[in-house]
Amino acid sequence: MIILGIETSCDETAVSVIEAKGDLKSLQFKILGSAVNSQIEIHKPYGGVFPALAKREHLRNLPLVLEEALKKADIKDDLDKIDIIAVTVGPGLEPALWTGINFAEKLGKSWGKAVIPTNHMEGHIASVLFKTDESESKKEQTKSRIEFPAIALLISGGHTELVLLKSWVSKETIGETQDDAVGEAFDKVARMMNLPYPGGPEISKLAEKARLEDISLEKKFPRPMLHSKDLNFSFSGLKTAVLYYLKNINEVNIRSAQQRGQVSESDIFQNNIKNSNNPQKHSLDRTEYFSAEKSPPSHASRAPKEVVISEDIKLSVAREFEDAVIEILVSKTKVAIEKYSPKTLIIGGGVIANKALRENFIKLKENYPDMEILIPEKSLTTDNATMIAAAGFIEYLRDPRADRELKAQGNLNII
Repeated sequence: MIILGIETSCDETAVSVIEAKGDLKSLQFKILGSAVNSQIEIHKPYGGVFPALAKREHLRNLPLVLEEALKKADIKDDLDKIDIIAVTVGPGLEPALWTGINFAEKLGKSWGKAVIPTNHMEGHIASVLFKTDESESKKEQTKSRIEFPAIALLISGGHTELVLLKSWVSKETIGETQDDAVGEAFDKVARMMNLPYPGGPEISKLAEKARLEDISLEKKFPRPMLHSKDLNFSFSGLKTAVLYYLKNINEVNIRSAQQRGQVSESDIFQNNIKNSNNPQKHSLDRTEYFSAEKSPPSHASRAPKEVVISEDIKLSVAREFEDAVIEILVSKTKVAIEKYSPKTLIIGGGVIANKALRENFIKLKENYPDMEILIPEKSLTTDNATMIAAAGFIEYLRDPRADRELKAQGNLNII
């Protein structure tokens, strides 16, 4: 079958055409053509994704991205080759989701094709099915099937969860974040340090440099819920610890500057007033715009201008924060492995693009030699339509004749 995938859950407009073979016991995929348009530069001034802008850009870019994907797949003039259309219906920004759904419905009616509603997070699981084969003109295709039971760790800007898969159609959430998602925590901490949006890659660069230069923080940040008896996560306390550490550094710097006669008591008072009147100054992130179409902020949400963070502090904080995140994610995953004895470990979502995190999960193979560890190609860690096409095919195989509702569901669960 040839599947057209459409993805518009957040700030990437993506369309992909894949070839799919097999059944639920043995799946094979090959990418025929894929195109993505990112909106990062548009949302960067606001420090997060604004749904109305995302919706506008999706509407503008969908026809262009579709044309590019069809051209790459060499089926632009032979649309009858497409068998089904898969489109993301959630979770994500509902205004953005509706653009993809409406676009898919119009294509389905025009081309006479079935449209399959697809779960975005199930797409992240399916993303590990694609591997690069140099002998096939560098086209991504599957090499082997997944052995069940499997555990999937899904880590992104809006999600942190552990899922037990007994098969492609039997899943159970066994752990999830109780507050911030890990990607959300990365963005918020980056904003505290006045780093550009998106913050995750910026923190990763600083942390890597800190390790190379052997720069570390004397203070250890907390690892929330590390030793809890369940498989749930928490990143709010870690984020808050970074905030108060930087706040303390700022106050010390201001007092020192005052002693040198560079600032007055009035400056300190005004600085405290600004901070107390802006409790969300450090905590605005992309997910806070998920529920409503409100006007974008007039400025990027950054730390106050009075905050001056030295390069060494940025390096050491980034390293310690990233180390804490890695320890939490790896430790919780190991507990899940010990409890459920999976044959396969899957790690999906944008956060697994983090170099240090990937390396630490790959090292798990030393402890569990009989367990296969699957991590998507780096190009498939972020939102893309290839994974949606694959997940859509799996959903289609579950029940080809099912009457499925096409409706945006911002908080759609994976189960």
